[in-house]
Amino acid sequence: MFDFLPDFLRTPVAFVIVLGVLVFIHELGHYLAARWVGVHVETFSIGFGRAIASWTDRRGTLWKVAWIPLGGFVKLHGQERPEDVSAEERALWQPGRTFHEKTVGARALVVAAGPAANFLLAAVLFAFLFAATGRPVNVPVVGEVVAGSAAARAGLQVGDRIEAIDGAAITRFEQIQQIVAASPGRQLRLDVASGGASHDVLLTPDTREAGGRQVGVLGIRANAVEYEQLSLLEAVPAGIVQTWDVTAQTLAGVWQMISQNRGTEDLGGPLRIAQLSGQVAQLGLASLVSFIAVLSVNLGLINLFPIPVLDGGHLLFYLAEAVRGRPLPPRAQEYGFRAGLALILGLFVFATWNDLTHIGLFRWVAGVLG
Repeated sequence: MFDFLPDFLRTPVAFVIVLGVLVFIHELGHYLAARWVGVHVETFSIGFGRAIASWTDRRGTLWKVAWIPLGGFVKLHGQERPEDVSAEERALWQPGRTFHEKTVGARALVVAAGPAANFLLAAVLFAFLFAATGRPVNVPVVGEVVAGSAAARAGLQVGDRIEAIDGAAITRFEQIQQIVAASPGRQLRLDVASGGASHDVLLTPDTREAGGRQVGVLGIRANAVEYEQLSLLEAVPAGIVQTWDVTAQTLAGVWQMISQNRGTEDLGGPLRIAQLSGQVAQLGLASLVSFIAVLSVNLGLINLFPIPVLDGGHLLFYLAEAVRGRPLPPRAQEYGFRAGLALILGLFVFATWNDLTHIGLFRWVAGVLG
């Protein structure tokens, strides 16, 4: 895909397409929810800065594409608090169509609709892929045997297919992991197919501690993937499950970074996304769609973090308003937004530093100066 483009254009074009789709769907969620609760949308912008193209629809919404493709926004009518604008501006507000006069539930719905749209996009894209190309399944075939492990001692070899464990049929590699993890120190009988013949293997998984409990470890890894063709009716729930799995894995990764059980070198920013967009685009449409789906989950999840200036921060303020019966004091909201902005800027700088390190800029500079 994009093979018709020269190398120096492939990455930026793929990046603009990937980010454009994600931002458009996110902002479309806000837009549609605002329309549904009766709030007028003044501006729908993809990108920031000066407009490359713009038009105004019959409802008075200005749609524009701006030249800095690093996000977007929806400007809601009367989004500001009345005390924050002049009397002249308040006089132009349309009664019944301003954001600030809606109930706290309606405002929360508009804010939450952006991340919800990203999760919905991911589920739709995963379902489309599963119906069109099949769902990838890690088949229960041994791809690697760790030296000195329980599997090595039992004689398992690369290419062996594990068909059953203690009589339970095995169709996915993950089933092996689940059964073995729940069986530390307990002997298991594996039905193994190897070289066209089947035989039984008796082994006892090794034991290690994980998360404060004992788990079994076999010592094998998978590297074989098959694609399971799904009908459209099967693909829809499978897409939802896949979206949930990606969400859970992302949260687990974030928690590992917070608890210092995982390094932060994997934390990437726009440069890493741009680099990956170009690489994935070379692999074909299916890979690019899958990449967009995963990023859509990440975008929706990040926006739900309870950090002021993000959607999750607004929802936190609305929750406090619902509990208190009135909004938080303006000073508290202002300090919250300042702290949230400082945190986001800090994360952006850190992620960009990681990106520059990852692409080898600092090694290149050191080599030039050396």
